[in-house]
Amino acid sequence: MPNKKIIRQLKKIVGSEWVYEEIEKRICYSYDATRLEYLPEIVIKPASEEEVSQILKLANQNLIPVYPRGAGTGMSGGSLPIKGGIALVMTRMNRIIEINSENLTATVEPGVITANLQKEVEKLGLFYPPDPASVKFSTIGGNVAESAGGLRCLKYGTTKDYVLKIRAVLPSGEIIKTGSETMKSVVGYDLTRLLVGSEGTLAVFTEITLKLILRPKFKRTLMITFENFLEAGKTVLEIIKDRVIPSAMEFIDKEGVNCLRAYAYPEIPEAGAFLLIELDGSEEEVTKDLEKVKDICSQNKAQKIEIAKDEKESEKIWEIRRSISPALYQIAPHKINEDICVPRNKIPEMIERINSLSKESGLKIICFGHAGDGNIHVNIMTDLNKEGEKEKVEKVVKKLFKATLELNGTISGEHGIGITKKLYLPMEISVKELELMKKIKKIFDSNNILNPGKIFNE
Repeated sequence: MPNKKIIRQLKKIVGSEWVYEEIEKRICYSYDATRLEYLPEIVIKPASEEEVSQILKLANQNLIPVYPRGAGTGMSGGSLPIKGGIALVMTRMNRIIEINSENLTATVEPGVITANLQKEVEKLGLFYPPDPASVKFSTIGGNVAESAGGLRCLKYGTTKDYVLKIRAVLPSGEIIKTGSETMKSVVGYDLTRLLVGSEGTLAVFTEITLKLILRPKFKRTLMITFENFLEAGKTVLEIIKDRVIPSAMEFIDKEGVNCLRAYAYPEIPEAGAFLLIELDGSEEEVTKDLEKVKDICSQNKAQKIEIAKDEKESEKIWEIRRSISPALYQIAPHKINEDICVPRNKIPEMIERINSLSKESGLKIICFGHAGDGNIHVNIMTDLNKEGEKEKVEKVVKKLFKATLELNGTISGEHGIGITKKLYLPMEISVKELELMKKIKKIFDSNNILNPGKIFNE
């Protein structure tokens, strides 16, 4: 716990109004999208790189844990202050510093909301593709810390593919710069890629330069219903085999469709599975690909093919997709959301294994996610207040991860490890690789004050 002298020093750094000691304010920063709760001992909102540097230097000298935080939309507990200490909330640092139309770059502070950046660059005919489901709330800093994925990964890649340069503060308070604003740079080790996805354990980002591309001129969005998931899964593979790469290709299983119909969108049709597809590019390309997609869907017994007539209808389709995760809480009080990823041709087999796990355990499991890149969001619906329920869920999760790895997959496609998956990390990462990772953490953070308790078992 920071003592009174340290609190006075912190208030001097950022101003008294940006240091929260009251419990009712601290509670607001005690949880994230996992719904787990850990109360910070103090909350600080810096406004500049220099303030971040001074805070970390002071915390490091006094061995006070510091937990960087954006909007708190994380799904693995990455920002939770599990050892108390300081919740370092970066949302005041929310400036879009520059959008450079000649170099196709944007330089931003970490607190910029992802959707706000997308809107600003699109005004200039440019495009920032990473599109996590939390796009309207999540911050660029959080996206970079988790290497966020999202709906457009199939065609455009994830956040790591767009980060060119980072300014950051080390736990010691030292300021570093990694990467370059150029499209090419092979000078030394790629520290930028190391920081992206490091989950706030190595440094605190203060400025991020991102690559932009030209905005696609045309797009079409489809919602296709199938009698069962196997037909939908086969459709996905055949679309890609036919050399059509949609910007997004999402699926929702039968239980997910039923949930959406019951609690959010009663007007959508009954189905054994949904595919939501978006095609973008030139009008000629999209028109050609649209016909291919329609033909493949029909050949695979699609029940209904709906094509959005305009931007409003397109956005409605994606709102349906983004609504499913919160809608699931109507089924059960707790939702264990895993984000496994398998090679896309293994999705049907993985879904079959998940269905078997559901029957075997008696737990309702609902799947949706990114069909195009094999990323399945597996939602185990439960009531953890029931006796023995936690142990039952843990057994299912372990079996789920085992099956995923047997199919050459990974236990986290985009949510990170945080605290919710660190017990399972050794299932995928070897002892030697874990040793290397822990040594890297030690080099950056010798006193283990920055986001301690995350990723690794200590």
